[in-house]
Amino acid sequence: MKPWVTWADLLTALRVPLGIAFPFVHRPAWQLGLVGAAAASDFFDGMLARRLGPSRAGAMLDPVADKVFVAAALLTVAGRGALHPVEVLGVLARDIVAVLGALGGWLLRRPLALPARAGGKAVTVLQLLTLVAVIADSAYARRLAWATAAVGLYAIWDYGRAATRGRRAPSDGAGAGGGEAGPA
Repeated sequence: MKPWVTWADLLTALRVPLGIAFPFVHRPAWQLGLVGAAAASDFFDGMLARRLGPSRAGAMLDPVADKVFVAAALLTVAGRGALHPVEVLGVLARDIVAVLGALGGWLLRRPLALPARAGGKAVTVLQLLTLVAVIADSAYARRLAWATAAVGLYAIWDYGRAATRGRRAPSDGAGAGGGEAGPA
């Protein structure tokens, strides 16, 4: 039986207070430090979870912690005007759709557990790079925002495809869509 919480989950949970603190940190160097700490916790919690095994809380906590941190940080730095509101929406599009999908599954009492996919991981990395570029006032910030939005659209399509496969059960009862996704 999986434990409720592991050391990996505690590391994951660090991103929530980092996200809550972000709007109160105004110095770019400290903001970059918070982004670095969040990125490190995301990297090392995954490594610990693979080594020590998953928990029941981890599957839900990790994406929530990611979304809380990225949304808080991006909305904070977006107030500087470095990105157009459409670019901010594009960078957060995958997360917005994921939250709406999870909420819809919960309301319909049909939750769907989807494992992390390459497109989703790429979006997370690009979101962090976009944050760093905006904080550092880089000329590449807007280009990174558009690249993040494009990869985010791909990730939305890819997760949607996986969710559709997970919902279609073969008539012989053999499984759900090749094992990519399945009802939780």
